[in-house]
Amino acid sequence: MARQGTLLLIIDPQNDFCDLPEGFRPPDPLAGDGARLAPALPVPGAHADLTRLAGLVRAGGTGLAEIWVTLDSHHRLDIAHPGFWRGRDGAPPAAFTEISARSVRDGEWAPVWADGQARAVAYLEALEAAGRYRHRIWPVHCEIGTWGHAVHPELNAALQAWSMRELRNLHWLCKGGHPWTEHFSAVRAEVPDPGDPATQTHVALLRALGEADRVLIAGEAGSHCVRATTEHLLEALPATRRGRLELLVDCMSPVAGFEAEQDAFLAAMRGQGVRPLTAAEALQTLV
Repeated sequence: MARQGTLLLIIDPQNDFCDLPEGFRPPDPLAGDGARLAPALPVPGAHADLTRLAGLVRAGGTGLAEIWVTLDSHHRLDIAHPGFWRGRDGAPPAAFTEISARSVRDGEWAPVWADGQARAVAYLEALEAAGRYRHRIWPVHCEIGTWGHAVHPELNAALQAWSMRELRNLHWLCKGGHPWTEHFSAVRAEVPDPGDPATQTHVALLRALGEADRVLIAGEAGSHCVRATTEHLLEALPATRRGRLELLVDCMSPVAGFEAEQDAFLAAMRGQGVRPLTAAEALQTLV
């Protein structure tokens, strides 16, 4: 049951999204040459973001009624991963390739399953009709069960210490496990599957956010999953609740090459009454 007070919503604070320094990357036990594990899709600035957020949780945690943490959670065969697709030459697409419905209809790209083309085209057409995103291939990231799926270690330590100190469990929300739809937002997939409730509107999250007096939002990346989540929240919450959303702007960063998307997102949110603030400003209100 949701508690009144300040709720902290942390979007995808995972190793694969962090530009972690070497000391935060353990040795790869399978490499045999001393190589260290490396993040798959590091967001420049994410390590500093989440270290800063960890400090906020440690210093201001008594002012937090609830903490929700979302985890991007993918299979290797995912519609946004290279291994899901093959080109005319039989090779998978390179990371960051855009795939359109037309390109699949024309045979430029096809799912690895021979009977999957119609479903893929239907998905891409629905995604394009929504007008939010075009389909992009990402490096394989946040695979379920891997080191990259785990939470940034310093932030995780702060979260677990908060849980024991305040005697409250964290709320964990996994998203992205459906291999046939992109799932940037914590609220719902970009194209929900009618047969899979996990891709549809997350009622418990919306209830908790709706009942909180104040919602602080942070995480990675500001250009994608933080943006998508916040936009969906504005759609779902009553207009009278929108002013309770606050973005911790120094606890999020954009994917490299998508800085303009984050800037546009923050400007749009300010225009709709969502307050931007820093971790230091938030701390002053929590203590």
